[in-house]
Amino acid sequence: MTPLHQVILNKDTKINPIWIMRQAGRYLPEFREIRKSNPDFINLCLNESLSSEITLQPLKRFDLDAAIIFSDILMLPYGLTQKVEFEKGFGPKLGEVNIDELSKKGEIDFVEKLYPIYKLIKKVSNDDITKNKNTIGFVGAPWTLLVYMINQQSPKKNLKKDFFKNEFLINRILLILDKFLKIHIKNQIDNGADVIQIFDSWAGLLEEKDLPNYVYSPTLNLVNYVKSLNTPVICFPREIKNYKEFCDIVKPDAVSIDYNVDPKKILNDIKIPIQGGLDPKILLSDKETIKKEATRYLDIFKDHPYIFNLGHGVLPETDPNMFEYMVNTVKNY
Repeated sequence: MTPLHQVILNKDTKINPIWIMRQAGRYLPEFREIRKSNPDFINLCLNESLSSEITLQPLKRFDLDAAIIFSDILMLPYGLTQKVEFEKGFGPKLGEVNIDELSKKGEIDFVEKLYPIYKLIKKVSNDDITKNKNTIGFVGAPWTLLVYMINQQSPKKNLKKDFFKNEFLINRILLILDKFLKIHIKNQIDNGADVIQIFDSWAGLLEEKDLPNYVYSPTLNLVNYVKSLNTPVICFPREIKNYKEFCDIVKPDAVSIDYNVDPKKILNDIKIPIQGGLDPKILLSDKETIKKEATRYLDIFKDHPYIFNLGHGVLPETDPNMFEYMVNTVKNY
């Protein structure tokens, strides 16, 4: 059994596997080389030989316990024919939502559009370097995808003023997302993904009263679906105020915490395996700080099933040597 599965499924507290969100990508010089000649991000995600190479790059450098595929949560709206592009220095830009187009979208067409992602997963999970390591597939949570699809860009601090005005549209989109997220998850698992992570990057934008409709209920549907495929599922409801309530209702196999969460409080609140927490900015400091902070998390969770990770993705300006130092700190703990 892989270290990650030992912690998630067997609640093992003697080991602390490590993988890092966004470990494949922008802080690595070998990734930047590939990116230079492949400016179109979507096309890069759909180039299975390059995206599998990028996925494996961090495993060739560092002693990590899992590969997370090089892809994006917005490949799903792209697969549903919404226009998606990534602008340098701005982030994702999406076209208008055409609900009639979305409603007509069929499974075969959708799978064909995203097929290179499934081939990339097959490639990665069959590679020698991932022996006794996990291949993590992922999706965006319905709420976060809804935010991008209606807002048409990253909300950073706020949603469009009239975001909630068309309730009918919102509910239609959520139904379509539920259907196609399950298709996307199943295809990832069928091709070798043995852990699924659900990223709810904008869960923190909602008021408490809206969480049941937009976060708890749609995410619970997906979590139950992944479990029905005998695959462990990790949820990352970023910046949600009440992780305990989320875990009690949604019941993921493990929960990933962001860096605003007090690890000591979460330890008392939550019984399931915990992942992450370290502020990515710590990696921009010095070795002494990295060691101190990484060890602090490992100490707090030493008697609780814990997967080491950051509280958000690794920052582009991170020095790979500092990244390696953090990995070795965890491995030598």
